[in-house]
Amino acid sequence: MNARKARQHEQVSAEIDAFAHWFAKPDPSAGHFLTLTLFAEAPDTARVARDMTAVFLRGAGVDAMVDDAQLIVSELVGNVVNHVVPERGLAQPGGSRRMDVSFKLWPKWLFIGVADEDSTPPLLPLGDVFSPGLMGELSEAVLPDSGRGLLIVQRLASAVWWTPGEGGGKTVWCRMDVGRGAEAGSPC
Repeated sequence: MNARKARQHEQVSAEIDAFAHWFAKPDPSAGHFLTLTLFAEAPDTARVARDMTAVFLRGAGVDAMVDDAQLIVSELVGNVVNHVVPERGLAQPGGSRRMDVSFKLWPKWLFIGVADEDSTPPLLPLGDVFSPGLMGELSEAVLPDSGRGLLIVQRLASAVWWTPGEGGGKTVWCRMDVGRGAEAGSPC
């Protein structure tokens, strides 16, 4: 097998391994887990989510991931605060919009999920719309009006996806590879 095929095989094996761990039943001896319940109408929701992200990751010994993970959580929580309209059966009229922020950390991966009460799928960006050469000094003018937050999440995470909730709602997930940023000098 040539070097290119070997790298490709190694990458596919790593993705399959991450996928298998994602669906594994949580085992407290194998990783660290945390779920926070927050409310979109609280004035400090985003700050609390960022602060708890840092506390969780530092407590788990992965300090190098804190900044990128805080930005990801901030963007995902911000999307709930700014865009989610709860379904009738999941929220009371005039009530607070609930979200759950979940962290699952294994030795190789950090999974972050933000669940909300809206079943509408997120609009995940497909990639760059414009060539970097066309951006020039007017980059703000040529970027789309929405989807910037999820584009940031896609750039920082190794994978981004969403799952529908059993009784309605959805969870937007991302996976970060532990150690990738520190070793390669790139974002986690």
